[in-house]
Amino acid sequence: MAGFMALCATAIVASGCTGVTHNDKELLNKYEETRTLMDTFITVTVYTTDGEKGQEAIDDAFLRMEEIEGRASIFEEASEASRLNREGLLKSPSEDFRQLIVLSLEYGRVTEGHFDITVQPLLELWQSGLWQESEAVQESRIEETMNLVGWDKVAVDEEGVELAVEGMKITLGGIAKGYAVDEALDTIADRGIEHALINAGGDMRTLGAKPQGENWQVALVNPDDRNDSLACFSLGGEAVATSGNYERYFDPEKKAHHIIDPKTGYSASECISTTVIAPDLTRADALATGIFVMGPEDGIGLIDSLENTECLIVDSQREIYLSAGLSGYLAEE
Repeated sequence: MAGFMALCATAIVASGCTGVTHNDKELLNKYEETRTLMDTFITVTVYTTDGEKGQEAIDDAFLRMEEIEGRASIFEEASEASRLNREGLLKSPSEDFRQLIVLSLEYGRVTEGHFDITVQPLLELWQSGLWQESEAVQESRIEETMNLVGWDKVAVDEEGVELAVEGMKITLGGIAKGYAVDEALDTIADRGIEHALINAGGDMRTLGAKPQGENWQVALVNPDDRNDSLACFSLGGEAVATSGNYERYFDPEKKAHHIIDPKTGYSASECISTTVIAPDLTRADALATGIFVMGPEDGIGLIDSLENTECLIVDSQREIYLSAGLSGYLAEE
């Protein structure tokens, strides 16, 4: 969730460059830029000896993310996601969009349906003011809408993407940002840059360690006190993403939030925050949402069954759960 992961100890703060030694032979400068994209602030930081190369890498990274947003956003009328939602069938999708659907269905399978890109009709139902209705009306309208939900009702192949039921809609909000950041970091690596970080509204992907060899230090901010942190993670090439229910609500009383349980139609209620560390931000992004819906015990069980993936979960009672290998990423400070 945007705003609840931050660099700690050595925080990135301003554009420009700072020289650091690298292998005692060359001077690497830090180049950094922040832009608004995907409904959040995104900062791209790279270290290189060549200023022109650094700026080109940053520009390429933002261009790649803009390209993916233009295909995956349901808020852009001409996007592939919007066309699929309107027509129920998208022929000859771009490779990015097809891959996003393939990955989404894979995480739907891995999480046993708790991560589900077809929850958009339920989100629209709550956005329309369902929270103001009686419990009986809520139950009736949710039951009707649930016919439009189900990740296994989405078909994808080389020819296209199809939604099995008329009226179904998808949202890629739980995976597209992670995918875009991963792709952007690949463009940076393709330029021969070995040390970089992309901070997308608090979700981060690192490329290597920092130039002098120390890992990036990333803090998980306490949702109850933004001046405090629950943990500080040490990353050297991994990604970290957080999902939480403490920022986006449909109702003034903050009882209905935006992370919907696709199995019930109501806001998931067992957690307030889930943070996942994984090799890439696509996986961390999707799994953070999936285990939020699953709840702490099932969520920890899933993460412990996956390789190279760890998590920290804060449940609705503020109890903290750690996956078996998370201690390997906890910074001393």
